[in-house]
Amino acid sequence: MAKEKGEGFSSSAGLMRYFDSEDSKGIKLGPKVVVGAAIVFTILILCLPVFWPMS
Repeated sequence: MAKEKGEGFSSSAGLMRYFDSEDSKGIKLGPKVVVGAAIVFTILILCLPVFWPMS
């Protein structure tokens, strides 16, 4: 049997380095805020015909 090379860690090291370096310049939102905004936006779209009916 051929010996397995330990290249798994070295090949994924670049990805780990990429995801470990977070950019602090962007806006950070939690998952609850994103889900809440999606729900509010959906309710707004569903209620829009009540307040602004199409002729």
